[in-house]
Amino acid sequence: MKYKLLVLDLDGTLTNSKKEITPYTREVLIKAQEQGLHLVLASGRPTYGIVPLTKTLEMERFGGFILSFNGGKVIEVKTGKVFYEQALPPDMMPLLYQRSQEAGLTILSYNGKYILTENAEDKYVKYESFLTKMKIKETDNFLRDLQLPADKCLIVGEPENLVPLEEKLRQEMGSRINVYRSEAFYLEVVPKGIDKAASLQRLLERVYIKQEEVIAIGDGFNDLTMIQFAGLGVAMANAQPPVKANADEVTTYTNDEDGVAHFIEDLMKA
Repeated sequence: MKYKLLVLDLDGTLTNSKKEITPYTREVLIKAQEQGLHLVLASGRPTYGIVPLTKTLEMERFGGFILSFNGGKVIEVKTGKVFYEQALPPDMMPLLYQRSQEAGLTILSYNGKYILTENAEDKYVKYESFLTKMKIKETDNFLRDLQLPADKCLIVGEPENLVPLEEKLRQEMGSRINVYRSEAFYLEVVPKGIDKAASLQRLLERVYIKQEEVIAIGDGFNDLTMIQFAGLGVAMANAQPPVKANADEVTTYTNDEDGVAHFIEDLMKA
């Protein structure tokens, strides 16, 4: 196989609607690694929300990488070595906290293996816990207990309340941070310039792999740059139409039909 690196988005791509890797997908990806294809799991999830999937895929044995926080942090699975990290400006945190409180919304971030928040009962905080498989740690003082540097904050709540806050934060801090909604009820706050393709480029420079030797598969708008960057950019059958339009190929099956596994298996047979 001429490809050496397989970059996979997680939600809507590698995992099904239950946020699981099926036995069939696991089997195919382990076989691909045995044939020399290294895996990169690239997601907006925090690092510890990705680690369980690296264990499922035995990436420590084969040598693979994590691109967490949409590329804000790049880690080698086998050694835990951080190749690259870009965090939020520490002086932004008090203002982010203040604005979330004024809007009556819940802010959370990540302390190692835990989700840190002042509102553990919030249904969207619980959903983030389900999504990342990380436990919630409640605090009565978010700013005091938040470990800096913070790679990402998430402000959660009803969509109609997030819309005005999103605009307010963009006006106040848009020159220093990026603010966007990854879900209607999720307002992501990340460092300026974070991008999966840019971080992938930094990784390639470290591992001496060429751009044309990379396959990237995804479904969402935040996967678009890495799909365009890769030697073979692939959109899922369930991907957004603009993502499909910019991909070299589109999988035959969706993420609930083992789309990644079928595509890679066919590629290995070719």
